[in-house]
Amino acid sequence: MKLSIIGTGNVGLVTGACFSAQGHEVRCADIDAEKVDRLQRLEFHSEEPGLTDLVARNVEAGRLSFTTDTPAAVAGSEVVILCVETPQGEDGKPDLERIRAAAQTIAENIKGFTLIVVKSTVPVGTTETLRKLISACTEEPFTIACNPEFLKAGSAVEDFREPDRVVAGCDDERSFELLRELYQDFTGSGPLLKVDTRTAELIKYASNAMLACRISFMNSLAGLCEQLGADAGELARGVGLDSRIGPGALAASPGYGGSCLPKDIRALIDTLKEHGLDARLFEAIDSVNESQKASHIERLRSFLGDLRDRRIAVLGLSFKAGSADTANSAAVRLIGQLIEEGAEVAAWDPAAMENMRRVFPDIEYSRDPYEASRGASAIVILTEWDSLRKLDFQTLGGLVSNKLVLDGRGLFDPEVLLALGFSYSAVGRPPTLLEPGCPENAVDSRDSES
Repeated sequence: MKLSIIGTGNVGLVTGACFSAQGHEVRCADIDAEKVDRLQRLEFHSEEPGLTDLVARNVEAGRLSFTTDTPAAVAGSEVVILCVETPQGEDGKPDLERIRAAAQTIAENIKGFTLIVVKSTVPVGTTETLRKLISACTEEPFTIACNPEFLKAGSAVEDFREPDRVVAGCDDERSFELLRELYQDFTGSGPLLKVDTRTAELIKYASNAMLACRISFMNSLAGLCEQLGADAGELARGVGLDSRIGPGALAASPGYGGSCLPKDIRALIDTLKEHGLDARLFEAIDSVNESQKASHIERLRSFLGDLRDRRIAVLGLSFKAGSADTANSAAVRLIGQLIEEGAEVAAWDPAAMENMRRVFPDIEYSRDPYEASRGASAIVILTEWDSLRKLDFQTLGGLVSNKLVLDGRGLFDPEVLLALGFSYSAVGRPPTLLEPGCPENAVDSRDSES
């Protein structure tokens, strides 16, 4: 088929690259001329494994191209896929201005029968609204479907090629048959689920809300583990072995972030309230998460007291490993609090420093974790990068001014750090501290006045 993708963010780029690899002719359109120019010259870097090579191969083969001429891309396509962003607006609701503008462009430029696919995350009823908007502006035949994406940062290409399920939100049989043809090479690992457009829209929000619920659920219990001397990691393993529950999204963490979960849980809250329904469960999920992200400054204060003029090494800035996205990350919250406290922040991340620099241009961005840790009163780990799992704490011990590690991901063995003279506090574990004044005597914090 001839496809056009409107929006060349991560979702649009992965979608275009994967469909072009199956032999479809794909044109990816975007209004950002600078981004399109970089893509045309293949001068872009993606943290998504396999994506850069996949794009390059299909551009070279002539199956994938990039353009700012959205009208021409639409006019020459049998299928138009909407992958534009729907960011959270100032009122907390999804901002649909971009997707409405894209729909208007589609309405003015489609030629002959066209399948329009909404892949962007949109409130329930949006697909129907877009159908009416397009119908009012064209007499060309078209049909519209909702096909939400479920791509995870760091595994998006694999997720697209081997999905758990493909949700085909269709209110007519022709849309479903076209989507089935389009996805025939990608439904071997999971089913093609046929639902109506409203159910498809809600499946996306419900899926993200369930993930957010599990994360906030475990983070609530992580605090209890710290108080009682239990281990949140072993708790998650024991709970996850129940076949009714499963192991996914049960790790204690600094709190979920990124561009999707926070926005989508708040959009669901707004939808429930608009229909006069009880949103307290989802408000609690969001509240627990915000409290978790705010708690890390309190941990630092509890160990260090006044943070003014103390150097704090913040290692891991993205909301999760495998992504450069710093939106709503625990690091954004903590760095903002540290600046307010008058602390000196030294930050490092293998992928996300440029994005964080846009938020905090005046803090120190270090070449590596060791440079960031030099003279630090505390090392704070917030992202589960493999490179951080391999830190040499013997070397770090000679660089820091105070041997304190706050581990938001539970990456390290407390006994190993204790043997090297570090005090260690991880989310979901009781702190393992050195007794004040007796660095050679390692004691559990529950037995220490500290």
